[in-house]
Amino acid sequence: MSKSFFLSFIVCILFSSEAISQNFHLKVVGESEFETHILDSISYRKTHIDLNTIKQEVDSLQKNLFQIGYIENEFKRLKKENDSSYLAFFRLKHIYKDIHIYYEEAFVKKSILQQVSNQVYDDYFVLPFNSIENSLYSINTKISDLGFPFSEIQLQDISIKNKTSLQASLALKETSNKRSIDKIILKGYEKFPKSYLNHYLKLKRNKTFNLSEIKKKTEVLKELKFASQIKEPEVLFTKDSTILYLYLKKAKSNNFDGFLGFGTNEATSKIDFNGYLNLNLNNNLNTGESFQLIYKSDENDQKTFNANLSLPYLFNSPLGAEVGLQIFKKDSSFTTVNQIAKLFYQINPQTKIHLGINSTQSNSLLSEVNSLPEIQDYNSNMYNLRFTYNKLQNNFLFNKNLFLAIEVGNGKRSFTNTTENQTLLYIDAFKIFNLNNKNSAYIRINGSGLFSENYLENELFRFGGINSIRGFEENSLTASLYALTNTEYRYQLSNSLYIHSIIDFAYLENDLTIQKEKLYGFGFGFGLLTKAGLLKFNYANGKSENQKFKFSNSKIHLSLTAIF
Repeated sequence: MSKSFFLSFIVCILFSSEAISQNFHLKVVGESEFETHILDSISYRKTHIDLNTIKQEVDSLQKNLFQIGYIENEFKRLKKENDSSYLAFFRLKHIYKDIHIYYEEAFVKKSILQQVSNQVYDDYFVLPFNSIENSLYSINTKISDLGFPFSEIQLQDISIKNKTSLQASLALKETSNKRSIDKIILKGYEKFPKSYLNHYLKLKRNKTFNLSEIKKKTEVLKELKFASQIKEPEVLFTKDSTILYLYLKKAKSNNFDGFLGFGTNEATSKIDFNGYLNLNLNNNLNTGESFQLIYKSDENDQKTFNANLSLPYLFNSPLGAEVGLQIFKKDSSFTTVNQIAKLFYQINPQTKIHLGINSTQSNSLLSEVNSLPEIQDYNSNMYNLRFTYNKLQNNFLFNKNLFLAIEVGNGKRSFTNTTENQTLLYIDAFKIFNLNNKNSAYIRINGSGLFSENYLENELFRFGGINSIRGFEENSLTASLYALTNTEYRYQLSNSLYIHSIIDFAYLENDLTIQKEKLYGFGFGFGLLTKAGLLKFNYANGKSENQKFKFSNSKIHLSLTAIF
């Protein structure tokens, strides 16, 4: 058998397969050009592979006509026009544009109906014909959320009201009595703080059962550092009880943050080292408490010690408490001790409001011979009001998307038999703008102002370094008022590595030395997620407005944040 015969045979098979798999075309027409135009305006599939799919499309089209108001439409016949075309004939008849539904306010409130209709009256409401199904579903959901999860509503006594409207009665079928939460059972993390159930999630026993509201409330678990939701809540209904099951797991939320910094000492031309420790312990006692410890020692012979304890929902109440101790020592010049006590109320998972007192005592370490008039022993009491907002995001490298803290304080400072009124203003805010999965921009604004008739050296703000304006030594800048902006353009190379730019700007005023200055910091850095934690590297050069750029002024900062 020749090769040409095989080729001819294959060609015949291909062409016969094409003929077998030919398409059929559907055309839908009405009894008039107007009806045909309406049918053409309704989307339907015109190309089909066999007669069965054509019939299914005709059934689907008829259902669509019912839903838009042609409830009397008739499918007349299906005609084969030729070997590949079919005609479907419809008679649309009359269209109804809306329906008047009569109800009794005893079982459905007017306020519920007003959420689905803008025409609600004392005994009936009006729905557009094309929204009947969705609107009735929404009404039934609202009734279910009132504690009747098995409620059913239906339309009865449907009839023609006029040429454009139908009318019907709304009937409610209740299959059980009103339900409330009788018991809450925790699965996975049984020691989850009960106070957080009551005040953070606002889930309580004997509260009206509302599944939609429960799901919304458990969504806020994303804002908690120490717990997360494994799966959505489940409900067990028995004849006389309703049991809610929450599936949680305890998350690692303790973290250790430290860095090593080094740069060239301008006086000795030698490399100076400095260090920083930040320890955060969260929910280790399963009460939602947090403890923070900060210790810092820098190249200017300055030492800082901060300890802060936060206890939320004291005695299962909506109020929490914070206490703190801050100690600062400046070489052999002075020490300052701050004692802080606050009460706070958590308005919602992201927002807190604080009210407290800050008591400060500062002592000069200078001898009488070397004493300076700008460093004096003093005591002060400042009453503070603070507002904080914190929003997280699902990104381990940058887990906070938005943060805002605003604080105002007023009090008195006393030294050498002189008492003065003082006012404090503080703001700290940052936002991450996610441009896409890899690119983002980080902007932070931070500032403080102390307003007083006179100033002392040992009460001024101290800033500079990795946590303020980069490219400067830690706490090397003093001011009675300052404002700074940190910016970073970040590019995420992978889930564990990113690089970023550093462009910082700061403005300071020192009313003690009559100084006003603008400062700049430029550089770059990267972050690397390792088995030990998140390693950050920053290289930045800082300069004042009138200072020339010098590589010798550059600072390198390393930090490691470990979560355990």
